[in-house]
Order: sequence, then structure tokens, then C-alpha cells
Amino acid sequence: MVVKQMVYLAQWFVKARFFGIKRPLQSVIFISDKCNLACKHCSVYNYENPNIKTFEQIKQELEYCYGLGSRFVDFEGGEPFIWEDNGKRIDDLVDLAKSIGFFSCTITTNAQREFKNSRADSIWVSLDGIGQYHEQIRGKGTFERLEKNIASCNHKALSVNMVVNTLNYQAVGETIEYVKNNPYIKSISLNFHTPFKGTEYLALDQKKKAEIIDIIISYKKKSYPIMNSVAGLKKMKNMDFKPQCWVTNFIFSDGTKKTQCIGNEESVCDKCGFCMAGEMNALFNFHPSTVIAGLKLRLQ
Repeated sequence: MVVKQMVYLAQWFVKARFFGIKRPLQSVIFISDKCNLACKHCSVYNYENPNIKTFEQIKQELEYCYGLGSRFVDFEGGEPFIWEDNGKRIDDLVDLAKSIGFFSCTITTNAQREFKNSRADSIWVSLDGIGQYHEQIRGKGTFERLEKNIASCNHKALSVNMVVNTLNYQAVGETIEYVKNNPYIKSISLNFHTPFKGTEYLALDQKKKAEIIDIIISYKKKSYPIMNSVAGLKKMKNMDFKPQCWVTNFIFSDGTKKTQCIGNEESVCDKCGFCMAGEMNALFNFHPSTVIAGLKLRLQ
């Protein structure tokens, strides 16, 4: 199976890099915008009248994405572990995606509910720092629940994602060290807050962002379990690269389909904090560290 996946990835890369064929490799499907938190940086959740997709709707979206060429799918929300449709839960969507032919399925969660023995290939837990740093963004008690549910989930490929902003940038080093010493966490991915409308105050200026990236790189060079590659981080530090954001397509909770990140529509690409943008550009330029990081992430 791994050989088949490697062949597909090699063919995709050659077609994209040398023939300009732009087909997505990864899909992000927002299955709902219903959430059990109201985080300061989030503009996705919807308490009043949340969109909640049906199992059949998500099946059609998975088939659509697979037909485009995508082979990796990330289920996001809202909070995916509270999604339900006539007895179907998030792990049923994982099974469905695998039956369609996706190589790998990922779930992104705030870890406020138990998610024992999930069948997802990877779990990404949103972690905004340790203790009070996390809770000033996500609410009182959220860090304790996160720790408890991570410890009991019994998943071999659980990692955390930290979005660095003006409220938690001082905790970056501490959080990286926490991840290294936590036996239940495989690695950490670091991103920066992108100043979408209404959340501009959370975005670091470019100088402070560059300082934090230097700190992350120093930890990376000491073999701390950081998913980002050095090449990708350096690109985000200088922001002097051409984005390849079409590598990921998006389907939002209202069914809207986008061929790339909405940052382009909202004119914030020059202030982008999604480090995957740097990783994708580094991949296209065949930086070895980025290729290795990508394979570790996607091929378990």
C-alpha cells in the first residue's frame, strides 16, 4: 500500500512541478460549524444556526474531492467529535473516506470530549500554550480537559497544533518543551495567526514573527519533535515566495467549495500565518527536509 502511495505522490509531483498540472493533493472538509467552545481567534463556529452536514452530503463531497485527485482528507469543524447524523459519528466518516480510496484521514479537535480509539490515521489537537495561555484563548478548564482526553485517547499518531498570536507568543518555547516531554503527543506544528477580519489584534507584526521563527528553528535543530521543516519556516520568516495554495482544496460547512485558502479572497496573503504555505513552496523546490517532513506526516 505504501508503495502505491509513493508512486502516486511521485507522479503528482512531476505533473505539478514540471507540467503545471494543478490538482489538489489534500482536501479540508468542514463537516459542521457547531462547536462546544468560543475561542477568541475563531470566526468559524456558529451558535445561533449552525450548519451540520448529513452523512450523505459528506459522502458526495468526499467523492468530489477524490475525483479532483485528492488523496488526503482532513475533517474539521466546528468540533468534529460532536458531529452526528442518524447514529453516524466522525469515525464512520473516516471509514467512508478509506473505502473511497483516500490514503489518510485526519481529524482536528479541541479535545474537550473523549475520543478514545479513534480510527483516524492522525489526530491534530489545537493547543494554544500551556495552562493559562491556552485558557485565556479557549476558556477556563479547557487545558485540564485537553490533557485528560489526550492521555486516555489511545492514539499512536496524535500531534498538536499551536497558532502563535499576541496572547501566547511568549509560551512558544515552553510549549515545544512540553510536547517533547509528553508521552501522548507525537509532535507539534506551529502556525501564526492570520489577520482575518475582526481578529487583526491577534496577529504578530513581521518582526516579532521572525523572532519567534528563529526560536522555533533553534528548537528544531536540537531535534525537538517539530513537524515544520527548517526550509518551510525560513520561507514564512521572509514571505518572499510564490504560494502554491491550490495543493489543498476546501469545502466549508455551508457546502461552499474553494480551490485554495480564502486568504486570497480576503487579501491577507502577505500576512499569512499558515505555515503550510511555506512548506508547500519548499516542497515544490524539493528541499529534502520538507520532503521528509511531509512523508512523516502523511505516510504512517
